[in-house]
Amino acid sequence: MTAENVLRALEAVSAERAGDAVLSVRNLSVRFRLRGGRSVEAVSDADFDLGAGECLALVGESGCGKSVLASALLGLLPANAEASGTALLAGRDGAAGTDLLAADEKTLARTVRGRRVGLVPQSPAAHLTPVRTVRSQLEETVRALTGTSRRARRKAAEDAAERAAFPAGHLDRYPHELSGGLAQRAATALALIGDARLLLADEPTTGLDRDLVDRTVDELRRHADDGRALLLITHDLAAAARIADRVAVMYAGRIVEIAPAQRFFGPTGPRHPYARGLLDALPDRAFTPIPGMPPELSALPEGCAFAPRCPLADERCATRPEFTAHLACHHPERPRA
Repeated sequence: MTAENVLRALEAVSAERAGDAVLSVRNLSVRFRLRGGRSVEAVSDADFDLGAGECLALVGESGCGKSVLASALLGLLPANAEASGTALLAGRDGAAGTDLLAADEKTLARTVRGRRVGLVPQSPAAHLTPVRTVRSQLEETVRALTGTSRRARRKAAEDAAERAAFPAGHLDRYPHELSGGLAQRAATALALIGDARLLLADEPTTGLDRDLVDRTVDELRRHADDGRALLLITHDLAAAARIADRVAVMYAGRIVEIAPAQRFFGPTGPRHPYARGLLDALPDRAFTPIPGMPPELSALPEGCAFAPRCPLADERCATRPEFTAHLACHHPERPRA
């Protein structure tokens, strides 16, 4: 089978999964209002589908808007943020879906967070109750989300901890007694309890060594495999390569490419120059960093935001490229193989 045929087959698989979408995001934008009438465009016109049984990895440099996008989906943006667009979370068994961007706080708090959408937070310390042990927080979450009897809660909590590689000997400790890696694993255990149909994992491997990274992402992958969906937000491309079905690349608040993971990480490679630069910066590849720095989101250029760092930039890049056929670039690179 030729490389072109392989590419078409992979894209057909992704399209089939998207047809059974758990989450459909259209034109999602987030703007932060600042003093003096200024604003920051943190996310611009994000479009993607996340299918049942699929892991979509959202990758990009720090500050590109990945975590802001996740916060928008859960209604956790600060008061000075304005979100627009739609993010339709599918209902169960033919029930009507929920637009996460339009839902009120009562709906999000009572029926969405934890129950239909789980979150592995980027800053676990902010999501752990400081005056309660990890065990008590796990047991309370089991009670709230599953209705498990009091007698069975202890084992259910211990099982959740084991899934997240959280050591049983630390269950009776308080959050301030945990290292950053242990706090991350505790937050992962809490997120897995409800078996939410959609799981948002925001940098879930922070502070973990390589073996624990692999174990953690493998468990997140198992969560998705049973007809659920996983949005993995990460800068760890090795973790994304391990479990992702598709990769969405974000730069300066905008998704610039979505590609099947096998193509993205394989010999064919991505088509956007920025995406290729991310891969070439890895130690096991060219180990060549992308020159320059990303632009400030409060001062984005009118054209392509990557143009000042791009070796292919020309006068066409003064115009912002449209996002069509899963790519936003005036100079899409040809497949390497």
